[in-house]
Amino acid sequence: MAWNWTQPHWPHLTYDPAALEPLERHFLLLSGEVIGAVRHVGDDDRDLLRIELLSEEAVKTSAIEGEALDRLSVQSSLRRQFGLDTDDRTVKPRERGIAEMMADLYRSWADPLDDDTLFRWHRMLMADSRHLETIGGYRRHEAAMQIVSGRYDRPTVHFEAPPSSQVPKEMTAYLTWFNGSAPNGSTPLPALTRAGMGHLYFESIHPFEDGNGRIGRAVAEKSLAQNIGQPTLIALAHTIEQHRKAYYEQLEVYQRTLEITGWLIYFAETIIAAQQTTLGRVAFHIAKTHFYDRFRDKMNERQEKVITRLFREGPGGFTGGLSAENYIAITGTSRPTATRDLHDLVAKGALMRTGERRYTRYHLNLPGTASKP
Repeated sequence: MAWNWTQPHWPHLTYDPAALEPLERHFLLLSGEVIGAVRHVGDDDRDLLRIELLSEEAVKTSAIEGEALDRLSVQSSLRRQFGLDTDDRTVKPRERGIAEMMADLYRSWADPLDDDTLFRWHRMLMADSRHLETIGGYRRHEAAMQIVSGRYDRPTVHFEAPPSSQVPKEMTAYLTWFNGSAPNGSTPLPALTRAGMGHLYFESIHPFEDGNGRIGRAVAEKSLAQNIGQPTLIALAHTIEQHRKAYYEQLEVYQRTLEITGWLIYFAETIIAAQQTTLGRVAFHIAKTHFYDRFRDKMNERQEKVITRLFREGPGGFTGGLSAENYIAITGTSRPTATRDLHDLVAKGALMRTGERRYTRYHLNLPGTASKP
């Protein structure tokens, strides 16, 4: 199989710039909208918003790799990383590691990319991975680095990366390209083109024993941040995770060719969708602040507990909406009390009601956000 790195002109990836121009313009427009939206958040709330957005990305970039993390633990660790008040929650190494990497990415977005940065991220992610031969360094094992699926005795090989002996040379070339393509580099590239090309290029080298996907997506976010001049906080991993199968299918197709226009269009559209998701999340956060300003002293303890849980679910809320059964399960109260509490929240304007009888569902009343049914 002629993988991209085996072809004569590797790593010279080709594409049609004209096909990317409308997407590049759209990205810059949305970047301004995201920056403007975040500026409408107060200073104290901005810290909370930052933690929420970073923790969502941390959880979702791990979910893409099939790893389920506890969001509250990740948030607790992120708060500690940024010197904010935190609880005494015990945080496992996986949650702490991804939180450390996301915080480091947020702080060091403007710095050139180098081996030390990548090794530092790898140590953070793999602190508890005793099965690896090399942590905090490029892979050195002699066995082929393959992405496979299917039966153990009859695997399907989706991709095979360069041999470990070739990785240091490949990464030297990669880092030279990445830093040279930055806005202040010798051969700058537009934001979406650079991020998409950089991600595919990195994943094709697959320089680590494990963690390549998470680090590769972090590199893409660093690339975007450098092009817009500040941390992006966009929901890139969240958007990829929603369509994970398509993401892996696109990688597989374009790791067999050096002509990558199709990949760049796919990745650009994914980034733009991520920006739109972030705009929705910022609007949700602002609406949450306004909601509590209005209703904070008008709810009993049970109602506050349920509302907190609804906000924790994010803009999408409970799938299908909150039911009376959900309310009872969360609060441990009786059905008559749950019914009274829910009717009271509707009467006050905190919740909206849809459906009748056993199909009755409740939704947060947040005008202008995605939580509206």
